[in-house]
Amino acid sequence: MMDQRRTVLFVCVHNAGRSQMAAGYLEHLSRGAVEVRSAGSAPADSINPAVAEAMLEEGINLWAQTPKLLTDAAVEASDVVITMGCGDACRWYPGKRYEDWTLADPAGQGIDAVRIIRNDIKSRVIALLNDLEVTAHLGTDSGS
Repeated sequence: MMDQRRTVLFVCVHNAGRSQMAAGYLEHLSRGAVEVRSAGSAPADSINPAVAEAMLEEGINLWAQTPKLLTDAAVEASDVVITMGCGDACRWYPGKRYEDWTLADPAGQGIDAVRIIRNDIKSRVIALLNDLEVTAHLGTDSGS
């Protein structure tokens, strides 16, 4: 077990949907064992309402989150950078682990489509936690 927490940065274009869902799941399922960041190459003004509703169904409240601009400092401070459709706007730094998750964009989608994207993201976050050797807390208990 590492003494230092790993840091994961999720990046998408608007930081209003996919990256926010992934960050919400990672924070929730790791129970703070992983430091989580999210950002966008062109952040929106607010979280996608369908995304917030879909995550609330999972017990994760994203309503207070604000889309953030991707910065060099955020990338430099992260061990793992996961991109989701931000293309060339996502800078690459040596020594970082990069993954690109091909996911549908929830922008303009109804709740049923967003749930499918949400479930895909949850599966990927669980696999990431396993890869990082961090226990994913999947139970319904709220204890830590």
